Amino acid sequence: MIKSWFKSGSPWIWINAAGVSTSLIMVITVLGLIAFRGGSHFWPAEIVQLSYQDEDQGLQTIIGERVDMSVTPAKIAKISGFKMADDEHELVRYLIKIGNRDITGHDFRWIQARHIKDEQFPTDLVTIERREWGNFYGRIRGIKENGNVIAQGEAAWPVIQARLERASDLFAQIRRIEKSDIGAINYGLERLRLRERKLKLENRWDEEAAQKLAEEKKTFDIEFQQYQTSLVGLYQQIRRDSLLAETDSGRQVDISLAKVVRLFKPNDMNFFQKMGHYFVKVHEFITDEPREANTEGGIFPAIFGTVIMVLMMSVIVTPFGVVAAVYLREYAKQGFITRLIRVAVNNLAGVPSIVYGVFGLGFFVYIMGGKIDELFYPEAAPAPVFGTPGLLWASITLALLTLPVVIVSTEEGLTRIPRSIREGSLALGATKFETLWLTVLPMASPAMMTGLILAVARAAGEVAPLMLVGVVKMAPTLPLDGNFPFLHLDRKFMHLGFHIYDVGFQSPNVDAARPLVYATALLLVIVVLALNLTAIIIRNNLREKYRALEE
Repeated sequence: MIKSWFKSGSPWIWINAAGVSTSLIMVITVLGLIAFRGGSHFWPAEIVQLSYQDEDQGLQTIIGERVDMSVTPAKIAKISGFKMADDEHELVRYLIKIGNRDITGHDFRWIQARHIKDEQFPTDLVTIERREWGNFYGRIRGIKENGNVIAQGEAAWPVIQARLERASDLFAQIRRIEKSDIGAINYGLERLRLRERKLKLENRWDEEAAQKLAEEKKTFDIEFQQYQTSLVGLYQQIRRDSLLAETDSGRQVDISLAKVVRLFKPNDMNFFQKMGHYFVKVHEFITDEPREANTEGGIFPAIFGTVIMVLMMSVIVTPFGVVAAVYLREYAKQGFITRLIRVAVNNLAGVPSIVYGVFGLGFFVYIMGGKIDELFYPEAAPAPVFGTPGLLWASITLALLTLPVVIVSTEEGLTRIPRSIREGSLALGATKFETLWLTVLPMASPAMMTGLILAVARAAGEVAPLMLVGVVKMAPTLPLDGNFPFLHLDRKFMHLGFHIYDVGFQSPNVDAARPLVYATALLLVIVVLALNLTAIIIRNNLREKYRALEE
């Protein structure tokens, strides 16, 4: 009975089903963990006020967010140096985010549950998100204007909200002037400097050229002075207001509204207010720039860099992969050399990605980039233009890394096209190229898209080669802006995969960075899924379009 059951092949079907089910459960579990830990980071956590007494510091008040808990058996706790009573079986500790790093020197603190004397959640406790030094936890005592208190207690809250909105608008204007307007002027001045040096190297520098460049430089100087005057006025306005806040120890500090992103009372918020806060934080995370060593703020530059690099990689790898596959399948003589090339292509798919990064750094950056600088940008020497890692070399390196996938997928698509279709086209008088261009390639386009989908899925998550050929921890400007030539292929950029690595393993504040690792990983999965879904939809449409011809 069992023997016949094995011969029927049913056990292998069940084993296969069990393997697929296990894989699906593991994938769903990982995605669920990432979604929960990443998504919960944006929910406004309640602030707890603890009366805490230990042997060293006596009775004290601790204010902050409870972010984690640790339970340690008594035996292990004693070995670790904790004093345990005979009737205690375990040591329970809480990780409290106390904030106020500019005052205490650290953001987090472990406390023991057995030393907590009282626990409260007062509604007047406030969380202040700052542009530097992390969060502040405490109480608002008043609002100052030019150093003078204008409102205190509960009466200060509506005044603070109105003035914080004003300060945020002023900060946005300052950022726009400094980054966009003055940034464009600095870019223009640098181009003038390079143009002057180029004219001198080519012996074309004369009085007329000098006068023309001087006039252009004068125009930039006038604009710069206008923006500087505007900035001085804006800085005077934004520094006018400050908060009078109190810490858990009773110390009162002044916090300039220019350094405040938002403030709220999480213990006094209802569910709908928390939902509104949640979506505001998610929007900030997607559209804003990082701050505080990438542990606060958003990750828009990383999203932008990832998408534009993948799109450039796709534009580069698709034609080269298709041309190589067409040659191997349609034109090359099928023999030992062709088989050897296919073996080499398949082996390239298994080469570690870091090897591609080293090759890209050595060949693309130093050799090709150096030659480009020597031929077309001699005026920039000794500063490199393309002879340094950047967006172009990162895209080409990933295109080389994913090229085998596109070649193999395209070849398989060309193989599946019936020979009768080619012969019918030739019989009607079409040339071989016309048959290939108008009939064979369109029918093989779904296979090309499959290869592109696999290439995008791998390229979007790569980190190791990108660390060598263009990705950085923080890029001051995006590769795409309003300055000619608009798309700057020589610029370094940020990437979601590298951002996860940097925040998770290189951050000076690990506890603060941990939630952002999950949130960024979730966003990377969403970006890859969106890119893949777009390609899948295009592939399915092409498949439906040419299905009748295949039949």
